[in-house]
Amino acid sequence: MPAVVRISHLEVGFQGHSLLSIDDFHVNPGEVLAITGPSGIGKTSLLKTIAGLLNPISGTVHVCGATIPQRPERGSIGYIPQKLGLVRHSSVWSNVMLGSRAGNPRSTSREHAMNAIEAMGLGEKKNEPIKRLSGGQQRRVATARTLAQRPRLILADEFLSELDEETSERVVKSVLDYVRSNEAAMILVEHDVSRAREISDRLLVIDDGRLNPFITDTSVMEV
Repeated sequence: MPAVVRISHLEVGFQGHSLLSIDDFHVNPGEVLAITGPSGIGKTSLLKTIAGLLNPISGTVHVCGATIPQRPERGSIGYIPQKLGLVRHSSVWSNVMLGSRAGNPRSTSREHAMNAIEAMGLGEKKNEPIKRLSGGQQRRVATARTLAQRPRLILADEFLSELDEETSERVVKSVLDYVRSNEAAMILVEHDVSRAREISDRLLVIDDGRLNPFITDTSVMEV
């Protein structure tokens, strides 16, 4: 199967100022890729570029069968940003349905939304307004919204922050089960290196403006 994401000779940055250069990069169906590194070096900017929210300075980004700035099929990219982008005055159900309607026909959108809410352990909070939820609960709503969408690619930016260990394990299992069983792909930004290694098939680090394999004393993970 063709790669879900393929990048060539990419320069990521703002107003001509490059933060990150990538010669060649790909993510295959069923694969989970984690990216780590210090703050302010281009991790979030890379996710936004792949999502089509930030124009690259140069280079080619091919995502879900389309080449940016061409948009891929509606609903094919699910994005969980750090700031979540939830509608705070609306309920958990309404927020998750926004994702489900983006990726599914009307006949199945409610079913997928309910399944995602239950998978995140939020069934009892279904009708609760977002503004009344804790930070961790809101992160689970954002994840449910993306799972309900049933995208080909999930982009997640520190989506496990504010979650306790037990809840984090539940969220990770649900997301990984979705990726593996649907031949989707996932790229996540994660500051916790040990957690990133547990979740991902490959772990890369942004260092000196380049995307490199994360190397430890005992292992080398290849791009």
